Amino acid sequence: MHQRAKEFETRAEERYGFDVDVHEFPEGTKTAEDAADAIGCDVAQIASSLVFRADGDLVIAVTSGANRVSEEKLAALLDVPASAVGMADADAIREAVGWSIGGVPPFCHDADAPVYLDETLTDFETVWAAAGTPKAVFPITPEELKTYAEATVADVSE
Repeated sequence: MHQRAKEFETRAEERYGFDVDVHEFPEGTKTAEDAADAIGCDVAQIASSLVFRADGDLVIAVTSGANRVSEEKLAALLDVPASAVGMADADAIREAVGWSIGGVPPFCHDADAPVYLDETLTDFETVWAAAGTPKAVFPITPEELKTYAEATVADVSE
């Protein structure tokens, strides 16, 4: 197992008592489509953790791979101007949450940031999220994801 995936697995166990079932795919799971193809699930079951800057702060939207995050809806949830919301850059993401783009898990971040969970993910019994690297994912119920990420379920998609 890749060192970063092992680190995520250890953090999840220590912080939440959650036994992560990491699945690694050498071909990678960088995009939701890649992940769904590798796993053999619907792209809508991929829980992509995207990090945005919002008026100087970072916020995480865990969205279905079938959806795009609406920056306007995210701005409304945060009560900031839509012009103040955009994707965070790779360095800021790595620095703040401790994970690199493509491998950001929905929880076990280095810094606290609000997490919004795409309400469409709650339609599934199991969703799949990044486990610390662009080649590692894990299954989780939406309820567990919501609990561990301390996420607010919301309409965040276009």
